[in-house]
Amino acid sequence: MKKILIVDDEQDIVESLKFVLEVEDYTCYCAYNGEDGLRLAKEIMPDLIILDVMMPKINGYKISRLLKFDNKYKNIPILMVTARTQEEDKLIGEETGVDEYITKPFELDAVVKKVNEYLK
Repeated sequence: MKKILIVDDEQDIVESLKFVLEVEDYTCYCAYNGEDGLRLAKEIMPDLIILDVMMPKINGYKISRLLKFDNKYKNIPILMVTARTQEEDKLIGEETGVDEYITKPFELDAVVKKVNEYLK
């Protein structure tokens, strides 16, 4: 079973994503701040990470950069979810190695579809 790590400080978003992804037969792990997210990513080696930008402790860009510049984790796809929709935010995301950029508010189906594109 494929493992997905969801890192977002908004609990309702995490719960909704976890729910729809588990219906699709993925195993979900959740973290509510950047520090826990980074630690979990290294512990469980997920097949994909859904990552929020604005979070306590370490932001999503920094996590993405740390993972993508490490040979051990660089092939894990990262879907970045953010309420920030400016072009410059997307550029930072691309520079830090983010694979996909999803803006909030998002349709859960759209996220599931993206995840399936990477993992199925």
